[in-house]
Amino acid sequence: MKDSRSRAMSEMELLDCTLRDGAYAVDFEFDEKFVVELLARLNETPVSKVEIGHGIGLEAERTGIKAGNIDHFTWCELARSTLTTKPWGMFAQPEFTRPATIRQMCDRGMSFIRVGVEPDRVQDHLPYLQQVADACGEVYVNLMKSSATPVDRLLDMLDGVGPEIAGVYVVDSYGAMTPETVERYVSAVAERYPVVGFHGHDNLGLANINTVTAFRAGATIVDGTLYGIGRGSGNAATESLAAIINVMEGRDRFDYQELAELAEFCRVNMKVIGAERKMQVLGAVIGIHSGFFGLVEELAAKYHTDPAQLMETAVGMAAESPRAADFHAAAARIADSDSPRSLQLAN
Repeated sequence: MKDSRSRAMSEMELLDCTLRDGAYAVDFEFDEKFVVELLARLNETPVSKVEIGHGIGLEAERTGIKAGNIDHFTWCELARSTLTTKPWGMFAQPEFTRPATIRQMCDRGMSFIRVGVEPDRVQDHLPYLQQVADACGEVYVNLMKSSATPVDRLLDMLDGVGPEIAGVYVVDSYGAMTPETVERYVSAVAERYPVVGFHGHDNLGLANINTVTAFRAGATIVDGTLYGIGRGSGNAATESLAAIINVMEGRDRFDYQELAELAEFCRVNMKVIGAERKMQVLGAVIGIHSGFFGLVEELAAKYHTDPAQLMETAVGMAAESPRAADFHAAAARIADSDSPRSLQLAN
């Protein structure tokens, strides 16, 4: 691992995505007055970037996913009026976010867009990434479920991602990575791309140390949410990262005290929906994204099997990270193996 003393913490950019990843935790329902006050106060902090909008991504509602109570045009208005000194952006996915809409957001003041794509789908979406780069000057590729793909294969899958992309993110979607795996993935990507980001989840309680490890391994942008509020078990905590940096560097680079105040402001004002702890831990260890937990529980109940067995079977059957069809196939396989054999088959 690169020695943290060889790089000044002043090189780190801290991106707060409370008002994007935190949307999952409040069922995509934000109080607009709360949003305005939080954005205005974030504007006064040294946080480098702010991400806002629908948790799943810009225009997610086009696929039938629940729309947020604040539409993307209103998000633009709120950000433009409050984040007067801060670059802000949104999250996108090729399946539903149109490049034309991204262009509209940029025309309204958006500075960056992060495109979420699984490593094995990058090649399929190279034309899309080029269209997005033409629409927005600062585009990041977020490699969702990074740990599901061996790092050498992940690097091969990035062929064709060129200098029009501002940076590449290693994303611990399962909250399963350890500091050792974070160091391996981030350092490998950093050998090829000058700007590398890290986005961690806290299923195993490692998001903060993983994020610091990512910086030491070569990441230049790291993510956090205030109070760690985010999808499932949450994320690295922005205020904790700021405090850790203060301890490591000996100076208060990100105003950890104000961020701690904002974390408390979020705790009090965000009506967080609690995450079922058992599934969060199972998902991290077995390698299942929390977006499939509802399906796993439904199929486990229908086929009278254990969620862990179903998840493990799906992982064993999937070529890369499991998709919905893999869980249905896994449930059918378990049901078939549990069925009594006919006399003819037995003979």
